[in-house]
Amino acid sequence: MEKSAKSPTQPARAIVRHEGEAPRERSTCGWRNLLISRQDEDAAAWVHAVDIDGARLHYHQRATELYYVLEGEGILVLDGEEHPMRTGSLAQIPPGVVHGARGRMRVLVVGIPDISDDDLFFPGSE
Repeated sequence: MEKSAKSPTQPARAIVRHEGEAPRERSTCGWRNLLISRQDEDAAAWVHAVDIDGARLHYHQRATELYYVLEGEGILVLDGEEHPMRTGSLAQIPPGVVHGARGRMRVLVVGIPDISDDDLFFPGSE
């Protein structure tokens, strides 16, 4: 989705959203609540609350992701290396790092810049 350009006199609008009112959809990592996402023109990043469920290994060429575990525990796989994660754990995943997760975790995922559908790649499918 292409974003419209803002004029210097037109400030970005603030965004407030409650999880129970945010759209929910299936994603590569599980079920995500789109707290700030592609539906928001003025978003500088996207933020999803994700319930990890069958996460596929994937990577992004442009975006960095931050994973913050809100609750639960599991394993975050980064370029083939397993990292135990639990409530309060944080990981920064730079562009190009193949990643996926398993376990029972609720994760706040922040994508910077906003991750578009054309920045999602699966190893071996290039």
